[in-house]
Formats: sequence, structure tokens, C-alpha cells
Amino acid sequence: MGLQLKMWLLVVAMFAILYGVITGIGSYLGVGGASSYIILAVMLTGIQYLIGPSLVSMMMAVKYVSEQEEPELHRVVEELSRKVGIPKPKIGISQLSIPNAFAFGRSQGDGRVCITQGIRRLLNKDELKAVIGHEIAHIKHRDMMVITLLSVIPLICYWIAWSLMWEGIGRRREGGGYTALIGVGAMLAYLITNLLVLAGSRIREYYADEKSVRLGNPPHSLASALYKLVYGSAKARETARGKEELHRVEGLRAFFLNDVGRAHNEIADLKAIDRDYSGTIDQGELMALRSMKVKLGAGEKIAELLTTHPNILKRIGRLATL
Repeated sequence: MGLQLKMWLLVVAMFAILYGVITGIGSYLGVGGASSYIILAVMLTGIQYLIGPSLVSMMMAVKYVSEQEEPELHRVVEELSRKVGIPKPKIGISQLSIPNAFAFGRSQGDGRVCITQGIRRLLNKDELKAVIGHEIAHIKHRDMMVITLLSVIPLICYWIAWSLMWEGIGRRREGGGYTALIGVGAMLAYLITNLLVLAGSRIREYYADEKSVRLGNPPHSLASALYKLVYGSAKARETARGKEELHRVEGLRAFFLNDVGRAHNEIADLKAIDRDYSGTIDQGELMALRSMKVKLGAGEKIAELLTTHPNILKRIGRLATL
């Protein structure tokens, strides 16, 4: 099934769940009170939309750089932006030592592409270009806006569930048990839609990988970059500064190219791909992965369900098919 079709089915499923929750509650209680939760959620999303980029810049310690300061970086971003047909994003350097890259912004015209200090010491030019292509793709696909809008649905379900459960507990003698039970159902809808948002985020990562390759970046360059970033994130846990930074960006892991919080669990799996122990994944090693079927254990499957990024072996395996 294609990535776009998967995304459309996911969006339809989420709105169907929300519609079912609100319609069911309205029919049972004979009120349209759920509309207030929708209004509140939309207002909070609007505030997040307005101040989000500033918050990300602050928490990621981003310093925006001019073309005179970083001519090569500007050249690569401008070239890739022109290829996908979007305005050239602002370019920033994050002061984080964790090697990674990220993109954000309110719209295509407000896009920002940033790399950390740590990534420059780790990747070669082709790998860095593939990474920037991935981030440019996120802006092209309006991924931050899509995920932000989808995140409103679990938020609405959560507020409805919390309100009804407390209301039911408060008037148990007046049939409040049924109200509390409906609240539990809404909480179940919250959990399901939250998992769907995470699934949507993983689809967007695959989609951005694919777009980077379509921009002319060799799949093995992006695969090698992912390998190095996982290794660099795992190594960061061994230093006091790295531990502090990983803790500080815990709530922003979705912005990164890979899940920096799971890197220490993933690095052992990736070593099996690097057959010559060179610290990179070359074209031959990636081609060899095409004939292998990536099998995940039960624990790995559950872990993937609870994260914003695909399992790294599956992700590199998909790059091998491109």
C-alpha cells in the first residue's frame, strides 16, 4: 500500500473515531457540550501554531546564519528547495552536541532547516545533503502542520474523557456510573487516536526519506547518515553534556531525523549491516539488505508503536528498495 494512501486512511479513521465519540456522547446525554472541547482544542492549536517556531528555536538553541557565514550550507539548501519548488527556508545551527537535523515552521514560506553542531563532525558532504533533503521534504509536505492538526483529535478525546469520568464519579447515585463508563470509552478513543498520530508521524518519516532520494540523493548516503546519527546519539549518553541535552530535548524528539531516545537500543542492530566495520553503509551493503527480510521481535514491534519514528532497521530496509 502506498504511503499517501496509508496517510489518507489514517486521517479518515481518526476523524471517524472523533465523530463517533462526539455523536455518541451527544445522543446519550442529549447535549452538544462536546463542541466546547473542539473550540478549546482549536484555540490551543492556534496558539501552538503561532508561538511554536519560537519555542523550538529557543529549546534547540538555534542560531540562524547568513549566506556569508555558511555559504556551502546555504548553497545546498537553496538547490534542494528549488528542486521541490518551495521558498528557501531559514537556515540555523543548533548549539546541541547531539548529531542531528530538524525542520519546522508555520508554513512552506516560514520553513526553517537546522543542523546541530554535532552533525558536522560526523557526516560527509553526500550524507549531509541527503539529510537536508529529508528535512526539506518535511517542509514541502507540510508535515509539521499535518501532525499538529492530527494531534488535536486525541486532545479533544482526552478532555471529553476526563470531564465525563469525573462527572460520573461525582454523581454516582444519579446514574453517574453510565456517564463515567462513556468517559472510559472516550479515554480508550484517546489512546487509539494517540497511537494513530504516532503512526502518521512514522509514515511522514518514510515519505521524507523517499523524497530525499527522489531529489537525487543516493539511498545509501541517507542510510549511512542514519547509521552515524544513531551511533552519535548513543555515544552522547556517555557524557554529562550529552545526557543533559538528551533530557532537555525529550519532548522534541519527533523533530529529529531519528529517535535519539532509542539510539542506544538500535545501534547493535545496525552493526549487522556494516559488514566491513567501516562505520558507514555503502551501496553494496545496502543492496545486500534487499535480499534480507527484516524481522522484529515482539518487544521491538511494541516499542515502534510507541514512537514517532520507524524502527531503524525497517527504515534502512525500505531505503534499500529505493
